[in-house]
Amino acid sequence: MDRFASYLPGWEMPKNSSDFLTSNYGFITDYLAEAFHYQLKHTNRYEEVSKRIRLGKAVEGRDEKGIKKTVSALLKILHPGNKPTDEEFDEYVSYAVESRRRIKEQMNKRKSDDEFSKINLSFFDKDGSEVVVFCPESKTALATQEPTRRDIHENGETSEIPDAVITVPAEAAPVAVTEVKDVEITTKAEPLPSEQHFTIYYGDTGHSYESLIAPYLNGAKAVEIEDPYIRATHQVHNFVRFCEAVIKTPTVRKIVLITSYDNDTDVQALSERLSELKQSLLDVDIELDIQINEHMHDREIRIDNGWTVKIGRGLDFYQKPDSWFGIGSNDLLLRKCLETKVDIFQR
Repeated sequence: MDRFASYLPGWEMPKNSSDFLTSNYGFITDYLAEAFHYQLKHTNRYEEVSKRIRLGKAVEGRDEKGIKKTVSALLKILHPGNKPTDEEFDEYVSYAVESRRRIKEQMNKRKSDDEFSKINLSFFDKDGSEVVVFCPESKTALATQEPTRRDIHENGETSEIPDAVITVPAEAAPVAVTEVKDVEITTKAEPLPSEQHFTIYYGDTGHSYESLIAPYLNGAKAVEIEDPYIRATHQVHNFVRFCEAVIKTPTVRKIVLITSYDNDTDVQALSERLSELKQSLLDVDIELDIQINEHMHDREIRIDNGWTVKIGRGLDFYQKPDSWFGIGSNDLLLRKCLETKVDIFQR
């Protein structure tokens, strides 16, 4: 239930009746919903909301994500071609916070501890004032605002386990007791990553984006990649796999792609694919910033913790599989490589 973004107050919505039917032409809801989905699925408003919204301290991780998703959806439908005014934006945020609070209140009432007790969700309006949002149906309900916690030891009774009775046979032979000396237990620290300079030879296997860069992502918050050849379908697939490898490091919050295109590039198709990836990354709270530099040629991966990874061929150093149903078509560790040099060093 904590993964729900919004809880609509269905009891506030009028029931369907013949009064709502029209004698003119109209769209059935299934068609209209599909039309909205098709028109708006490539529109990204999450980043706009993230830059504009300010939430209170009681708003936790999934609260923030759910609120931003709800506001983004409202902007897509109500403002498909323009930005809302400050007053309108505050209204949408207030509604999104209320819808998320409704979920938090229900979880708080059903949990015997304080895991979901921060129900006073708030946001800062255009004037900088903090606004705590309540649900109209539960604002004065004491059972919701201050639910009773059931103490599992409320009677103060404790059950004691009786001492075990050990019966020793009368003629049992004496047992020799060996003294055990204190043993010092040491934990082996993980080795720190070091600079590397090596060559991946033609036909080699055992190299993936994760195996190359994962050891150098410790503590990283942003990764910037320069690669002019993220154009063809397989090159975009490579970049998706690269992003999947990067986001396994939980501290990373931003990926920057600097790339280019030529006259043979299907710019519209490329834009749609990268937009889908951008939205997919936003769903896991990762920002993808795409920049175009038509004069670039070098390939380089820069990590904000100081490490740089240079791969001569960029991300496109894999051979095309003999068959897309063969070994190595999905697992890059099993796919044969083209020859390229790899340099990993600190700036």
